[in-house]
Amino acid sequence: MTEDLQFIYEKEFWYISVIVNTRFIDCNQKVSEIEKKLKGKLNNLSENDFPRLAWNKELVYTLIELGKNIALKCVWVPYIDSFPFTDENTGLVYNTVGYLQFEVEYYKDTPNKKELIRSELLQEIPNVILKILLEFCGLVANQYFYIDPVSPVFLFAISNHTKPVEVPWSKENVQKYKKEIGQWTEIYSGQWPDYSDELYEMRIQNNLSNRLSELHFIRRNSGFIYMVEENYGHFFDTYMKTYVLEPTGQIRALLFALTSINESLDILFTRQHYHGFKDIEVIEEKIQNLGFLRGMIQTKMSLIYNELDSNKRQHYTRVLTHLIEEFNLDRIIKRIRDKFDVIYDSMEVLYQNKNEEIQGRVERGFALLNVLFGLGVLADLAELIVVFVAGIGEGNLFKLAFHGSISIFITTILIITIVYFMRLRLKFRKEKKVVGETVDAVILDGKGNVLLIKRKYPPFRGQYALPGGFTEPKETPKEALVREIKEEVGFDINVERKIGVYDKKGRDPRGDVISTAFLCSIIGDPLKMVYGDELTAMEWVPLKTLKGVDLAFDHEDILRDAVDFDKYP
Repeated sequence: MTEDLQFIYEKEFWYISVIVNTRFIDCNQKVSEIEKKLKGKLNNLSENDFPRLAWNKELVYTLIELGKNIALKCVWVPYIDSFPFTDENTGLVYNTVGYLQFEVEYYKDTPNKKELIRSELLQEIPNVILKILLEFCGLVANQYFYIDPVSPVFLFAISNHTKPVEVPWSKENVQKYKKEIGQWTEIYSGQWPDYSDELYEMRIQNNLSNRLSELHFIRRNSGFIYMVEENYGHFFDTYMKTYVLEPTGQIRALLFALTSINESLDILFTRQHYHGFKDIEVIEEKIQNLGFLRGMIQTKMSLIYNELDSNKRQHYTRVLTHLIEEFNLDRIIKRIRDKFDVIYDSMEVLYQNKNEEIQGRVERGFALLNVLFGLGVLADLAELIVVFVAGIGEGNLFKLAFHGSISIFITTILIITIVYFMRLRLKFRKEKKVVGETVDAVILDGKGNVLLIKRKYPPFRGQYALPGGFTEPKETPKEALVREIKEEVGFDINVERKIGVYDKKGRDPRGDVISTAFLCSIIGDPLKMVYGDELTAMEWVPLKTLKGVDLAFDHEDILRDAVDFDKYP
């Protein structure tokens, strides 16, 4: 039997992920409205707000008192700007991903009462808060302020004192007081006196602290930080907020953005399946936009991975690694990547079927014209026109009117038929022909190697190519190149010179695609690259091995124009 140990509550932080459209929402103003609304509600809580605890009047009364003695401050924290996301359920468009951070403290003016706060109570008021916020965002005036509707509020509980004594957190003491620690590390799981020892064994795993004077735990829906009072005073605001709390809010916002993309892909796939190619162009545009958003998230992830590689703070990198694992980011990124694969493959089939259908309609139309010629309809039309003209010459008004009406009728039918099928043929040719502008990069490492990627999607699936991609509207070729390389390999580049413009017919099986190529070098260590979801491989390939190698598109021509292969025998 171990002696009792009690963690004394100090304060807590709440994190709620949000996607907004800043063109319609002033986020700071909205935060002020939210603060006012929440404080008004929390000061007037009732038994009806806690139906899950209706059986325990004492706990309900304690929560009502907590609401009357809460100090609450909310701030808006943007994380990904220029994030053009469309909610496929509502059609609303957003442009920024971020989160709300609440700093919360009960009994701030009467700190001696903090000893009464039990860990199992902390989840209840955030549950009330989330319900209020979802109702608030459901108003038309707040429709562009989209709060994560599924995840619970992430709650960081903070303690800086224990009773009856301060304990050095060796492995032995963590094990000794595992039940008390475990009750604070999983506050969203509820607390029962007959939980097994195995459960508490699980809850005290992954203590992220490197100090005997601290405990740091981060779970999927809550976190717990204990720091002795001296450490808390010196390091909580300067270190802990920056390197533990803020990354948690950021990673959780990434998770919400990824989940939203995943749901949109599901909706688009269903729409594609049921509507066929009725709105295939619209679906393709939406999927391309989702791919762009995925690239932005991949860029954010690259920055995180760069931190893991370069940051010397062992505790910080351990926290980042734990957050990626705890929130299953790699798993959901892979799931989204697989969905893109499936959708791209199915769209290729749809496009092929559509082109075959249009071509068949064109061929049937011209076959009809041939039949008309074969039956002599056109010859009869010509004869009617001759009679019509002759009638004008003879002045026979009756013949003129009769034959003229028939001629006009047949001529109209014929013209409509010819125009219709000519338009079908033009439409078929237009849809078969894709016109676009791309950029390609010849990136050298200064050691005789060039960066090549292996394509994941058609055309030239599985073949090596230069990195690059399509330009966006109002984007210069250099701007497009910098963006594409950042998305594909996670690095910035120096654009050294233009190699040329490549527009040879047939260079791209998708149609007339013109490419502008540049010679570039990477900023940073070329060995520390993270390739994007649209590649299957990326390699530094010795130039001396590439003579005569057939790359995708006409990239061997671009490479030949950029490099003097005689220097690489």
